[in-house]
Amino acid sequence: MTQAYAAESESSGLAPYSIDRRKPRPEDVAIEIEFCGICHTDIHFVENDWGMTIYPVVPGHEIIGRVSAVGDNVTKFRPGDRVGIGCLVDSCRQCEACDGGLEQYCTGKVLTYNGEDRQDSSITYGGYSESIVVDQDFVVKVPDKLDPAAAAPLLCAGITTYSPLRHFGVEKGHRVGVVGMGGLGHMGIKFARAFGAEVTLFTRSRDKAEEALRQGAHKVVVSSDESQMEAAADSLDYILDTVPVQHDLNPYLATLSVDGIYILVGQPEPVEPPVDAGQLIFKRLALAGSLIGGLPETQECLDFCAEHDIECDIEKLDIENVNQAYERMKKGEVKYRFVIDMKSLKSGG
Repeated sequence: MTQAYAAESESSGLAPYSIDRRKPRPEDVAIEIEFCGICHTDIHFVENDWGMTIYPVVPGHEIIGRVSAVGDNVTKFRPGDRVGIGCLVDSCRQCEACDGGLEQYCTGKVLTYNGEDRQDSSITYGGYSESIVVDQDFVVKVPDKLDPAAAAPLLCAGITTYSPLRHFGVEKGHRVGVVGMGGLGHMGIKFARAFGAEVTLFTRSRDKAEEALRQGAHKVVVSSDESQMEAAADSLDYILDTVPVQHDLNPYLATLSVDGIYILVGQPEPVEPPVDAGQLIFKRLALAGSLIGGLPETQECLDFCAEHDIECDIEKLDIENVNQAYERMKKGEVKYRFVIDMKSLKSGG
């Protein structure tokens, strides 16, 4: 049995729980987990906000650990390697998305937790646990240069912001706006700056200006200040919107210049109020979305972070404090990602 933390109902919170991990199949890598980041998606699943949780649920898809054993056919890893697992542990491997290294868009993808194993139909359990067993094709190498705790959120918050900026061609000389400065937003600032862009943060809080500049933003616009928003009109090539709750997109659309691209990586469904189609038409704007990243791009993201000294700003905690961490996250009281130190689980935390 493997020790973990699980929720058994939408109101139970997380508590110690024992789970079964499969024995490694020929293509599998067994991993002793060192760190696991806490994503807001974890809260949604624990509390069944989306009405799709299968209980008991063991969350966690920002996983860093050491390889402890490998299956007979594994060629990519060996015991002792430091590795990472993100949001996916399998996919159909036959569709156009999979062929293109875009497993996140495969309709047969298997989530790291609350997913259904394609071989035995068991429900997957995530990284709030001592160990995990994953097919080698869904494991990435963690560069030695990266701090393993600070690297954990790169497997979700990192790749979620890296992928669209890279895909839509952000490069030196471009002007990028980032809406929101939480776990995703602060990474968006860092990546856009590293790509050579001029970065503007949009925030409702004047108090975040100094912090945004420290993170790498060149400018800060207080979005609740109409005069500042008017001054920013037609000034940007891209907007990366990281806010996961309903908000009005139209004031930010007005800051894009002709052929600008507005990218949603938060999930404000439905969008209220509706998008002003006139802004799209009269400036030939594109409204786009992006979902995490595939395995090749996730590896690319980690390597890029090692090369450019990019890490997530984190606060480490023992697993016994995870429920309190959830409450703090709901209030926005973390800068900018919680990461669980799994030694606390092994020591009986």
